[in-house]
Parts: sequence; structure tokens; C-alpha cells
Amino acid sequence: MSTMAYTDFDLTELHLLATLLHERSLTRTAELVGTTQPAASKVLRRLRERFSDPLFVREGPAMQPTSRMLELAPRLQALLAAADNLHRGVATFDPARSERLFGLLLTDVGMIHFLPPVVGRIAAIAPGIGIRAVPLQAHQLEARLQAGDADLALGAFPGAARHLRRQRLYFDGYLSVARKSHKRLARMRTRGGFLAEPHILVTASETGHAAHRAEQIALAGEVPSANVLLRVPSFVAAAIVAAETDGVATLPANLVRRLAGPLGLVAFDCPISLPRIEIAQYWHERYHRDEGHCWLRSLTFDLFARKSR
Repeated sequence: MSTMAYTDFDLTELHLLATLLHERSLTRTAELVGTTQPAASKVLRRLRERFSDPLFVREGPAMQPTSRMLELAPRLQALLAAADNLHRGVATFDPARSERLFGLLLTDVGMIHFLPPVVGRIAAIAPGIGIRAVPLQAHQLEARLQAGDADLALGAFPGAARHLRRQRLYFDGYLSVARKSHKRLARMRTRGGFLAEPHILVTASETGHAAHRAEQIALAGEVPSANVLLRVPSFVAAAIVAAETDGVATLPANLVRRLAGPLGLVAFDCPISLPRIEIAQYWHERYHRDEGHCWLRSLTFDLFARKSR
């Protein structure tokens, strides 16, 4: 018996054995486990052979356990309890008590736009939960979500693998900015005046901003090369340079709303027609039904999608 393989055990049969230990009646045991008395007797015979012990002996109308059965009883109950817990699954996710760490895949723009509201909301309702910002390049999106390096990717990723789960949050556009002390603010609101200004062009399509490629191409096709003051792979850097030079930068509208005030920038509608971009959250199928993951997705949707309607 000491070398019995786990394949020799049948939880249904062990459940019958535990029930018989409690009821001391084979007929009553058969009723409780949903079988017949002959079938229960057959199971008991099989268990007696496996344990090399009678397990129960009849004394009058009752079935009394042998010393071997009493010795097995605690381990039998522990095994069945463990099986029951396994069937029930993991504990229900409670954000107020959880200390889980969630990872968010974000571009530099995404960190500025998404992190303050997310961190603020979580601190208020789930103070034990942590957030880890994971820097992203577009080609890493699928691999990092699949590997569990991050739970969600937030942003505009039109080239994301089709099998990734996604949920639209809102659409974003573009605004142009210049410093408040710029002498030609009125002129640059017209197409001619805008194109005549020195421009800071963002070439960010290789650093996680592939969704902005159409905007980059449109601007580069309109702005004369002689009027390109700077090419830089960061929207944030472009905003800072615009704040300290006469350069004009065209940036995602939500980023402009975050930075214009602190940087002393004036925002205006770009006189060049530019496409809008879809902002969504992306996750892998592996985590789709995870309770904590569902909670996080609901929180981000509530923060960004519903407020953008």
C-alpha cells in the first residue's frame, strides 16, 4: 500500500468511503451518494482489496470501521477537502483587500494621459493594489501580453494581432501648439501662415506610436522641408521644445490638454486635415476571465470611455 500510485484512487469511491464512515449504513450511504446498494457494495469490495483491509465490519445493523479505517480517516477527509477546494477554484477577487500588482503597457504619451487617473482611482478604492507602468514598443505588444509581463495595453495600436482582445475607449484627434509669447499666433491658424512657421515634426512610428504614422506622413507632405526646425521621436519632447522656441508642434489632443497649461502653450486646431485615431485597451485571451483582470478593465473603461462620450 505504501507504493500505491495516485491513479489507483477514485474520488467518487473515496467519497463513498467517507460517507460510510459517517453513516455506518451501506444502504443509507448508497442513497446519499446517488447509487444503489449493490453498486455501493461493489465499491466497498474494491476498496477492501486496494487497502488490504476489511475497512468495515458488520455489528448488528451497523457497519463499524476497523482500526485501519480509523487510521485512514483523517487523511481521507483532508484529501476530499482539498479536492473540494480545487473544484471551487480561487477565492473571489476583492479589490479592497487585494495586494495584486497590475502591469500596464503604455507609450510615453499613454503614461501621461492614463496613469494619473488610474492611480488616483485605485488609491481611493483599492489602496493595496499596485500599478507598474511598462514601456512599450509596438512590436512587443502581443508577446508581452501573452507572457503576462503586463495585464493591459492602453493606446492606439492598429497593427495589434487580431486574436488579442480589445475594447474601444474613445477617438482622439490632434491639436497644434505654440508658446504663448509667439508673435505670429493669429497667422498660424490659417493654412498659409501655419505652413510658413518652423515646425517640430514627430517621427514616433517606431517607438510605440505606429498609429500616428498617417498624421506624420500628412504633415511631412505639407510642411516645406526648409521649414522643418526639428525631427524628434517623442511627442513630449516636441511639446517642450515648442514651449521654448518659435517652433510649432502638432500633437495628440489629449496630450495637449495635459501639457498646454503647465508648459505655457497655446493650442489651436491644425489647419491641415488629419485623421482621427482609435484609442483602445488590449489584453490576451489567457486573462479574459480572470476576476481581477475584469475589474481592472472595468475601471479603465469607466475612467476613459464613459467620460469621452
